[in-house]
Amino acid sequence: MEKQENKKSELDNSQAKQDQDERSELKDKKSETKTQASKTDQSVEKTPEEKILELEDKLARTFAEMENQRRRFEKEKEDAFEYGGFSFAKEALSLIDNLERSKQILENDETLKSSEALKKTLEHLDIVYKDLISIFSKNNIKQINCLNKKLDPYYHQAMIEIEDDEKEPGTIVQEIQKGFIIKDRLLRPSLVGVSKKIQNLDKKDQEIKENLKKK
Repeated sequence: MEKQENKKSELDNSQAKQDQDERSELKDKKSETKTQASKTDQSVEKTPEEKILELEDKLARTFAEMENQRRRFEKEKEDAFEYGGFSFAKEALSLIDNLERSKQILENDETLKSSEALKKTLEHLDIVYKDLISIFSKNNIKQINCLNKKLDPYYHQAMIEIEDDEKEPGTIVQEIQKGFIIKDRLLRPSLVGVSKKIQNLDKKDQEIKENLKKK
């Protein structure tokens, strides 16, 4: 009985020692891992010069972004100041059109021709028209001068072709509706008629007849 107890005691002591050795080994491994990690951190850590360069780069990027934002804001503010009335100006052009239509209708009215009433009415319409053009001009809204100029698709819109041998083809010979610009931006294009060469139908007919005879 006493021998069994001694044997059991020896086993317990042996197990306790083994557990202690394992704990000690695990502790040593943790300590070694920590040391290696510390060495790795020290090797990866940037030098003061590198940190300064990194900060300078970040600062330069931040300043560049702020400058871009400032320029965008200035451009938007400038556009709002210069073209803020764009929509209003475009709508106001209908006043010009209506005045011109009214004048044409009155001038073509047979019952009013050569009357004093017509003369005075036209004079008043001309005054209103000139005032409108003057107000537009003060606000950098100007008419597009197009007659006798080559067709420019940006400023002009061709509506009809007019036969004219005296003008180079594509030359504007008629203004159907006035075009306007505000500063350097188009409000609306001029509606125009452009010249084209007169077709010699007699000559073509003769050629057709001759061809038919040959057949």
